[in-house]
Amino acid sequence: MAVMEGSLSKWTNVMKGWQYRWFVLDENSGLLSYYTSKEKMTRGVRRGCVRLKGAVIGIDDEDDSTFTITVDHKTFHFQARDAEEREKWVRALEDTIFRHGSRMRWESSRPPPTMKDFDYKVSEADAYLQLMIEQTKNLEEKIDHIEDPQEKTKCQLILDHANAMLNDIKHSIVLLQIAKNTAHPINGIYQQHLSISTHSNAAGVPPGLGDTTVQQGVELGSECTENARRRSTIPTSPSLVVPVMSYSSSEEEDDFFDANDSPFAASNQIPSPTGQRTFSIDEQLVSVKTTTGNQGSGPKSEQSLSSDPNVITDNGCLDYDALYEDDMETDVHLESQGSVIKHLLSQVKIGMDLTKVVLPTFILERRSLLEMYADYFAHPDLFVRIADLKEPKERMVQVVRWYLSSYHAGRKSAVAKKPYNPILGEVFYCLWDLPESEHSSDDSTPDGPIPWCKRNQLSFVAEQVSHHPPISAFYAEHYNKKISFDAHIYTKSKFLGLSICVYNIGCGIVSVLDYDEEYIVTFPNGYGRSILTVPWIELGGTVNISCKKTGYHADIEFITKPFYGNKKHRVNAEVYGPEEKKPFLNVNGEWNGVMEAKWSDGECEEFINVNKLSIVKKKVRPINQQLENESRRLWKEVTKGLRVNDIDHATNAKGALEQKQRDEAKYRKENNITWETKLFNKSQEDVWTYINPLKQRLCELST
Repeated sequence: MAVMEGSLSKWTNVMKGWQYRWFVLDENSGLLSYYTSKEKMTRGVRRGCVRLKGAVIGIDDEDDSTFTITVDHKTFHFQARDAEEREKWVRALEDTIFRHGSRMRWESSRPPPTMKDFDYKVSEADAYLQLMIEQTKNLEEKIDHIEDPQEKTKCQLILDHANAMLNDIKHSIVLLQIAKNTAHPINGIYQQHLSISTHSNAAGVPPGLGDTTVQQGVELGSECTENARRRSTIPTSPSLVVPVMSYSSSEEEDDFFDANDSPFAASNQIPSPTGQRTFSIDEQLVSVKTTTGNQGSGPKSEQSLSSDPNVITDNGCLDYDALYEDDMETDVHLESQGSVIKHLLSQVKIGMDLTKVVLPTFILERRSLLEMYADYFAHPDLFVRIADLKEPKERMVQVVRWYLSSYHAGRKSAVAKKPYNPILGEVFYCLWDLPESEHSSDDSTPDGPIPWCKRNQLSFVAEQVSHHPPISAFYAEHYNKKISFDAHIYTKSKFLGLSICVYNIGCGIVSVLDYDEEYIVTFPNGYGRSILTVPWIELGGTVNISCKKTGYHADIEFITKPFYGNKKHRVNAEVYGPEEKKPFLNVNGEWNGVMEAKWSDGECEEFINVNKLSIVKKKVRPINQQLENESRRLWKEVTKGLRVNDIDHATNAKGALEQKQRDEAKYRKENNITWETKLFNKSQEDVWTYINPLKQRLCELST
């Protein structure tokens, strides 16, 4: 049965471009076939096909017309006319994939259940049935002797639920019997004969990938069992045969792979970067970085770290502060975790909002999202230098330079990991010493965001101001330079099949107080790519930087990797003067590497090379001096579990925090209590700002 048919474009390597094809989606066979024309389709001359069982659909949020199907260790690329047509095809394909077995269903190597297994389950269910019957009977007798009308009504409600449960148990036993008779027929046999053609045919199937003819003979013990077999079996369309593998005609073979540019399909292996294991595609879904010295050693215990000076104090105790400062990647063994990812992905569909989806603990990065936002100031000297420049044009260029350098420090590993989702009311404080800055003794900022911060240091504070939707607000200032940054980000995630997109909705304001200038900046989207193999991060989308007072503005585009190219992490920036239509500065390069500047007069120079920049380490108070709601103290047990590779400990600690948050939210709702933030206020325009910014404090001093 053809669920859908129509024209799409398919990428072919021979032509190095898109070619028109006529596609037919057959739901019963789980096959997407394509032909060079509709006429060829009617004649049955098939160009190629894609088997959809176990396939994964992928889309790119930066392109609203293309999509991919990954199956049989190949990735096929398609292009619809527009977003609406793509949506129709993706939904139809997803429904077919789910019908033929959840796309990430775990295919166990264990043998199918035996007759003894079924008998045991039926006996077990029957025992529960007898207990339920007895309890229900006792409840009925009790109700007959109750005189209080209200009490009798309550018990009757319980009895109604009990009878419903009783019927469910009876129904489950019937289904178990049907499944037993289907797997092991009483009076007959179930046969399936396969005959595979070994030569080409009119449908265009190449040798070795011939048509598979399925013949079925069913002779079962009862009519209900036979009907159950018919319902549970997806018949093969008699007009369409299913090859053993997806294929394209030889002249348009696809060689694209989502994560790796080298063709690994032949060996069924994913080549891994240095220091990483190589995983079979069938063996695992997610590969994470492993330490060479600990491969295959199993989970670490806290005792096994006793010789590690990085995380153990002189008295032999675990140093929680060192756990956050230690950049070592722990060895995560996914042999016991792969099915978790498979189960998770089987529950989501293309375009689904992942805000409330709980991700497995072992893919978490050892820090909160609030702490990750502090990485915008990993080069504090570039930020404060904005205030040192005399001309508005120079200041605008410096804002762009600081902004483009602020993203590379946020990625500690080549493998994508996710920071902790901050809980409501969580806060994070830190500060930086500026390189080669003047030293002062007593000039602290007691009314600033961090009272113990000196005036020649850059301070930073962040707060999770909302949980649903998840919104983080953060603020940074340098007192002596009279510069600050006030921002809020609302994160919204979407599942894209082979990728996950995180939209960063919000803005930040750079305030240069000596010149009364405000530079408003927006943020790019983040993408977790290749989530089925070796996850990696890239940025995408257009951001803007503008100064209303001076009229200078910049358009920055973070360019995602195109499927037909190899370049990653590209960025392009154009900087404009007041009321100018042509940029006076173009910046091109990689946001995690070298970026070059081309000025309007034709001069070219290196704009910034982040590989040459030293990351200034932030200073954070020891955990034993922190407030209970500070990030590192809140998440210390989760961090400990991840660092020592005790995933159960990390999961339990994470679950306890989340449950505490749910309990507190329930209490506030029941008592009509409104949550109040501590450090940030919300304006009528839904903008979150710091309660006591430097500009406000300086104005109060001057009056």
